[in-house]
Parts: sequence; C-alpha cells; structure tokens
Amino acid sequence: MASVVAADQLSKRLVEDSITRGDERKLLPGIELVNTRNQGVAFGFFPGSHTAVTIVIALALVVLLVYFARNSTRPLIWLPTGMLLGGALGNIVDRARQGAVTDFVKLPLGWPPFNLADVAITLGILILFLAVERARQPGR
Repeated sequence: MASVVAADQLSKRLVEDSITRGDERKLLPGIELVNTRNQGVAFGFFPGSHTAVTIVIALALVVLLVYFARNSTRPLIWLPTGMLLGGALGNIVDRARQGAVTDFVKLPLGWPPFNLADVAITLGILILFLAVERARQPGR
C-alpha cells in the first residue's frame, strides 16, 4: 500500500513540475504524457460530482476492508488489498490537496488520461477477482 501511494505521488509531482497543465508530450508511439485534473473516479468516471465520488470511494473501501478482515488468511488477498487501498489513498491525497486528481498517461483511441493510482486500482481489482475465484475452486 505504501509503495503504491509513494510511486503515485512521486509520479504526479514529477509530471506537475515538468509539464505545463494542459500540455502533452510524446513518451512512446501512441502514449503521451499530459498534465490534467480529474474530479471523477478512476479513468474520469462520474466527473464533477464531488460528493457522489466521495461516497462511492468510501463505500468501496468499507466493502474492501470488511472482505479483507473476513478473508485475511486467503492466499494472495494481501496484494490486491494493498494495491486497492494504495490507489485509493493516492487519489484521496490529490483530492484533499487540490480538489481533483492529477492524471498524466494518455493512450490513443480517446481513452481518458489516468495515473498510477488508477493502474493499481484496476490491477488490484483483477487480482482480487482471481484470488476470490481461486478460493472457490474445489481443493484450494
């Protein structure tokens, strides 16, 4: 969790310090770095509704923590929980500091910009689903 928060905050500060807000820089073919703000949740969903976003995040974290508390001995459960909490906390720090989240990775085909916290949340959800599914299989 701490590693995700640290990497997320460091990467956002580097982007904020090196790219003017609204500018774009090519990183690799098809991948650009941008400096933009997002008031929604991951990948720009639910933009502009600060109260709704806060409620959705709080509910999701409560559900995650309850699930984790009830299943903390399951293999692989620590990794996705840490990734999800770290990603959520990384974006919460931005919301508290500036009222919006800094996003900076822009992919082609109109995909909304995102950040490392969003990546950690997405991967955390995938790994959590795999861990839950693995636990449901007989003989595990």
